[in-house]
Amino acid sequence: MKELDVLLTRYVDDRFAIAPPAEQQAFERLLEAQDPLIYAYCLGQAPVPADLGDLIERITTTGTGAAGPGTAGPGTAGPAAGSGLRC
Repeated sequence: MKELDVLLTRYVDDRFAIAPPAEQQAFERLLEAQDPLIYAYCLGQAPVPADLGDLIERITTTGTGAAGPGTAGPGTAGPAAGSGLRC
């Protein structure tokens, strides 16, 4: 899934190295799930396990210019409007 690859790559490039160990471990657990499920988590189409909620929020906001921890800041373009991604 190209869209999921974009989300996860952006998170790894922008955040993973500086994330606390607990967040890094949560990311590794997330990668054990099937791609369609991870994508559904990111789109809000499937309930996110409590231990992955903060991570999914970071993944879907990292690099989008959204305010908050783990974001790359203003001027970073996300997917085109209407793409269905919350990024």
